[in-house]
Amino acid sequence: MRRSGVADLPLHGGRVPQWLAERMTRLGTAITENIVRDYGTSAFLSRLSDPFWFQALGSVMGMDWHSSGITTSVMGALKRGLAPRADELGIYICGGRGRFSRNTPQELRSIAENRGFDGEALVRTSRLTARVDNNAIADGFQIYLHNFVVTSNGEWAVVQQGLNDRSGMARRYHWHSASVGDFIAAPHTGIVGKNQGTIMNLVDIQARPAQTALLEIAREHPERTLKTLTSALSHARHLRLPAHHDVRAANVDLKRLGAVLAVAYERELHDFAELLLLEKLGPRTLQSLALVAEVVHGAPSRFSDPARFSFAHGGKDRHPFPVPLKTYDESLKFLRTSLDAAKLGNRDKLDGFRRLERFVRGVETWLETAANFDAVIAHENAISRSLDGRSVFDDTPKQLSLF
Repeated sequence: MRRSGVADLPLHGGRVPQWLAERMTRLGTAITENIVRDYGTSAFLSRLSDPFWFQALGSVMGMDWHSSGITTSVMGALKRGLAPRADELGIYICGGRGRFSRNTPQELRSIAENRGFDGEALVRTSRLTARVDNNAIADGFQIYLHNFVVTSNGEWAVVQQGLNDRSGMARRYHWHSASVGDFIAAPHTGIVGKNQGTIMNLVDIQARPAQTALLEIAREHPERTLKTLTSALSHARHLRLPAHHDVRAANVDLKRLGAVLAVAYERELHDFAELLLLEKLGPRTLQSLALVAEVVHGAPSRFSDPARFSFAHGGKDRHPFPVPLKTYDESLKFLRTSLDAAKLGNRDKLDGFRRLERFVRGVETWLETAANFDAVIAHENAISRSLDGRSVFDDTPKQLSLF
């Protein structure tokens, strides 16, 4: 299934604190394991290649909900968490940011040797996707991050990001082998970045005349000049992420958020949700788990407002509120115990987690009122200290760079 989009991604500096990086690694691993267990590795790559879902994943993990740093931190967390279990889950993540991106060919060759793949074909694919996005799409962005994800059955996805120093913006590109029929005919599953007007895209499906003309010119004598060039952009849904750092009501589907809060805080709904999960949980943890469940089980249409998922575990820069470490750890504990139980044949809690997502979606259909955004933010800030709320402004330990 083809999913594409365009979004503003403000370039942000700063660093990911160690206390958050470790939790992101554990949560990203648990979410991936849950998706693979219930839907398979192909479904995970399909989600990874959706720019809307990817942004929601970064938000639910406690990163800044709209910044370019989500790409670096999420892919770094997934690579760290999945590497020790790559053979078990059948997912291998290569490459990274800067100099680590240059390790991709050797990493792919090593995996190919162990799994019996054509390593040189994978290396060629990796280089081709980077060259297409860096050179064939003349949009002013230079690739600085390249991650190649391959599964044990040879399926692959690419997540890479470029920056434009002049505009202070980033653009993220997504590829997925399941939807790539022709490398020079609209191969992307999604391009994320600021709309900066008409862009020359020589791999768009509508650019066949331009491709043909360029090939003809290459065969002609040097004095022949190009008179016309046809270029076009693929039709894509747009995810426009604003420059402002704070989360605002306009960035969130308040009815969807209202359903999550109702399940967490309304007594009868809370009791039923606990029954589904076979676990006694406080309302704040239930709120987080409901949003994580949507990331695992939600349909593609559910991720049009990725800022909403920051209401699971906040953001490292206090937007929309500091990261509630107690809640984060309780969410991780529930997910880990549920997955470990499922390995032993007991899927009750894991199945309850899936039913929680359906239950919240059902509540949403008959819920009459939307969330009071200002009241929600005020409540989160009021309880932040009791939940060990923390941000990058609270300490200065060793941190992981975003760039």
